[in-house]
Amino acid sequence: MNSEPITLVDNHDRAFPYLRLSVTDICNFRCEYCLPDGYHCSSKPKFLTVPEIRRLVTAFAELGVWKIRLTGGEPSVRKDFSDIIKLVSQTPGISTTAFTTNGYRLKDNAQKWFDAGMRNLNVSIDSLNQTTFHKITGHDRLNDVLAGVEKSLEVGFESVKVNVVLLKGVNDTSLDQYLDFVKGRPITVRFIELMQTGDNLDYFRKRHLSADVFRTKLIEQGWIENIRLNGAGPAVNFTHPDYQGAIGLIAPYSKDFCLGCNRLRITATGDLRLCLFGNIGIPLRDLLQSDGQKQQLQARVKKQLNYKKSSHFLAQGETGLIPNLSSTGG
Repeated sequence: MNSEPITLVDNHDRAFPYLRLSVTDICNFRCEYCLPDGYHCSSKPKFLTVPEIRRLVTAFAELGVWKIRLTGGEPSVRKDFSDIIKLVSQTPGISTTAFTTNGYRLKDNAQKWFDAGMRNLNVSIDSLNQTTFHKITGHDRLNDVLAGVEKSLEVGFESVKVNVVLLKGVNDTSLDQYLDFVKGRPITVRFIELMQTGDNLDYFRKRHLSADVFRTKLIEQGWIENIRLNGAGPAVNFTHPDYQGAIGLIAPYSKDFCLGCNRLRITATGDLRLCLFGNIGIPLRDLLQSDGQKQQLQARVKKQLNYKKSSHFLAQGETGLIPNLSSTGG
């Protein structure tokens, strides 16, 4: 944990030790709930460079941020991804470095990324059935992704989590499969409610399902809800004495979901997002061009926290600027 005091506090007394940093919005998968037609861009995107990322991470660390998650799109499509991991993990004050991936390069790169300083990993696996996985993602690579998960455990990753977007009529009967998966593995499987974005309204109406469906089943089978740890993400976690792994539920439509918000987001082109579903992106890139701009950068970030709202408005159908989850790092 960072020895610096957390000075990123909003008007609702929420502190922000956790930064989700998107390094690209490109993804090579075609998940039907996010990019069903694949990634498209009218012009070559100019994502944050390694020097810009260094200045950004250093500035946030000095404001008390101690956890950084690298996201995308798919972050590992960047050829300099290992360099970014090394930079972030070696930044003074950053004690927890994590990333979220679709896992397609994990089997061949787990050791390299571990050696660069990565210790915490989230892998998206929306089905353990090969046919269903192919249908959801557009890629028949479940076996490769699962091999990558096993490799991550083998090389020594301290935290390995599997993310599952809960889809009505697609994977909503798969709880027992995932329970078997964590029976003898130190893995947390997290079921995430499908969220409405600017592009997926029809799909959302067809596939959205409350995470309470699984909550009830877990409790009936003797799973116990755990106390949320400082700096943790939004999941409510459950454990069972007969299982080595754990189950998490992320329910953004639940009452009081935003009370424990502890994270800010930076897009791949350097905009600050106070909320995944916010209506405003605050440009920071102009203050990432030299080391001498650090105090100006920190002042701009702290000022913007005055405008962070108490909650998102997903229940009212307000999805903000986000066209799809790939565009802001999920």
